[in-house]
Amino acid sequence: DRSSVASFRFADLAKHPTDVVRATIRSGRYGQHTAGLAAGKLQANLVILDEAYALDFARYCQRNAQSCPNVGMTDTGDPMFRTLGRDLDIRSDVPSYNIYRNGKLAGQADNIRDLWTDRSVAFAIGCSFTFEHALQKAGIRMRHIDEDRTVPMYRTSIETVPAGPFRGGMVVSMRPIPKAELERVDEICRTYPQAHGAPVHFGDPADIGIADLVQPDWGSPSPVGPEEVAVFWACGVTPQNALMAANLPLVITHTPGCMIVTDVAEDAFPTVVR
Repeated sequence: DRSSVASFRFADLAKHPTDVVRATIRSGRYGQHTAGLAAGKLQANLVILDEAYALDFARYCQRNAQSCPNVGMTDTGDPMFRTLGRDLDIRSDVPSYNIYRNGKLAGQADNIRDLWTDRSVAFAIGCSFTFEHALQKAGIRMRHIDEDRTVPMYRTSIETVPAGPFRGGMVVSMRPIPKAELERVDEICRTYPQAHGAPVHFGDPADIGIADLVQPDWGSPSPVGPEEVAVFWACGVTPQNALMAANLPLVITHTPGCMIVTDVAEDAFPTVVR
């Protein structure tokens, strides 16, 4: 019963199934991060652009699959993500959207019904929230979820492979991991290639061009304790970096941390085992 959602704080919404989560988001009554919501369901980053750029963007995703694992794509002009959910309307079913004009962030919105056109194409890019659920099931805590924060994300010096107008540095997300759990974390995450797979780096952030962990480019800082290591994964915000560099007239993405919540089970995609 969707009317049973009387409060729209994260802690309350996390108790409800996927259809209630999406209905609450669609109504505009929840606009925060989706980490920890709809457990067991695949979440995804969002990119919406004009069909003139869709093929080049698909090539960019294919060439940079760890940062941009493409798990879904709409038909041109159709706002329903038919491969990822029942009644999943990409114009309204994301908690918060970023709107870029000519390579610059021009604003945010809780729906983009007035911006979707018959030339629009939406891409769903795999999200680290999937492997986070797997790590939690294995008893490895995710501090940002425990503290109801958005995971910290950083621009890096790791360059992606260009395609058409799309290029730029990889964005990574960071989670403090106990030193004793590093090998287990790596083994678990590499079985989720649709969700960025194994970490790309651990240890000194300066090695990948990050000057200060306390000042992420997106999200909230997450302190690294004395018995922990900073572990970095390729991040689905990487396309936003590339889209800004491409300087397109209009691009719409999710606001970092505010994902597409799908009906697809996290383990429905093929996995890779070491």
